[in-house]
Amino acid sequence: MDMKITFPGGKKVNADYNGFTHETDQPVDSGGDETAPAPFDLFLASMGTCAGIYVLGFCQQRNLETEGLSITQSMNYNSENRLIDSVNLTIHLPATFPEKYKKSLIHVAKLCAVKKHLESPPIFNVITD
Repeated sequence: MDMKITFPGGKKVNADYNGFTHETDQPVDSGGDETAPAPFDLFLASMGTCAGIYVLGFCQQRNLETEGLSITQSMNYNSENRLIDSVNLTIHLPATFPEKYKKSLIHVAKLCAVKKHLESPPIFNVITD
């Protein structure tokens, strides 16, 4: 499982993986052109979108209404260690969403592969060739 990281110019860093190029850039105040999300922004988005695909799949499998379905992700930034120390996902449900599925929907959102990797993080090895 390999991903190729390339440097197309300026502060841009791209990741080629699985037939897609994921472009990143830095904000203007960090020397970039702000033509794409910053790498950390993609990381943050991966958490919410991963939970989202599980939530969406749950609803689609049961033919539940998805119009008006959304998730708000909020992060708490710890200024002491300069890291995010908590992530909250609030699932906004359509008015017609059945009460009997709410607990199951929360459970499904927690099955996200990104969340599981954060709970059991991989070991990072950095080498040169």
